[in-house]
Amino acid sequence: MRTAQVRVWLIATLLASLSVASGQEPIVYQDGDACAEYAAEDCSCCKAALLGFIQPTDPAWAGFISPMTNPVFFEDPRTLTEARFIFIDHQVPSLAGGAIPSSRLQVLAVQLRAALTHDLSLIATKDGFIFPSAGAPLDDGWADVSLGLKYNLWKDCCCQRILSVGATYELPVGSTQALQGNGDGEFNLFASYGALFGDSNHFLTTLGLRLPTDRSEENQVFYWSAHVDRQFCGTCWYGFLEGTWYHWLSNGDNAAFNGIQGGDLFNFGSTGVAGTDIVTGAVGLKYKPSLLNEIGVAYEVPLTDERGVLQHRFTADYILRY
Repeated sequence: MRTAQVRVWLIATLLASLSVASGQEPIVYQDGDACAEYAAEDCSCCKAALLGFIQPTDPAWAGFISPMTNPVFFEDPRTLTEARFIFIDHQVPSLAGGAIPSSRLQVLAVQLRAALTHDLSLIATKDGFIFPSAGAPLDDGWADVSLGLKYNLWKDCCCQRILSVGATYELPVGSTQALQGNGDGEFNLFASYGALFGDSNHFLTTLGLRLPTDRSEENQVFYWSAHVDRQFCGTCWYGFLEGTWYHWLSNGDNAAFNGIQGGDLFNFGSTGVAGTDIVTGAVGLKYKPSLLNEIGVAYEVPLTDERGVLQHRFTADYILRY
């Protein structure tokens, strides 16, 4: 039954993403003006709105790529209309002093973003299905769903700098056997910034605060993610480095996960985690043949002794844009 549900979900999201990507040609910029290669702020006005109200991706930031790690919370500051397919292969270390053996889980998810205006976006940043291995401290099931808005506060197209803020709300509708669906929901408040530096380098960063409505069921967490990339010799290839710092601000009442941090995919409401920190680092590669397509891979490991449920992680994504 679950296999059939997953197939239906994958087919539906694939059809939705293909409708987003159809009918578009790669952006070609004109020579001349120093800012022409980045396009004008309102260049997308010449393209038809999708479904009559969804605006095309702003082409002014065509040289940027999206971040990959901390995928639920590391938000690209640009105004985008896209479907982002994500595959995660996540190794969980042994937990509770070895009482819970090391295990593995995989996640399939699709994020959706829709530009409502040149500055305002609707974002759906968490969903998907979780497939754990035998012996994992969870069963297979659906992830919670996060929805929200992102607003571009300031941008300089010629200097390639952009600042956005936003908020999402995570609905506790996931499967409890997959360690989802706990609590009464979680707000995420964030700010994201991006900049070009040098000729072919880009910097992205997001900092945010996760605020559960029921602090006995879920932990408050501060996070800060950063990304640096370089485009190789004007080609479609990018190499990048990313890092994330998670800082736990509160304890919950879940003694079963005492001292075990949940990271980006989970929020256990653990006891004994307030004041702890986890820092992760990642290296990755992306291929971006046009503004409308982006394929990437990343490998992530914890850099601190504290690691929560992360031993190491491989992430792959495929982005289709309108």
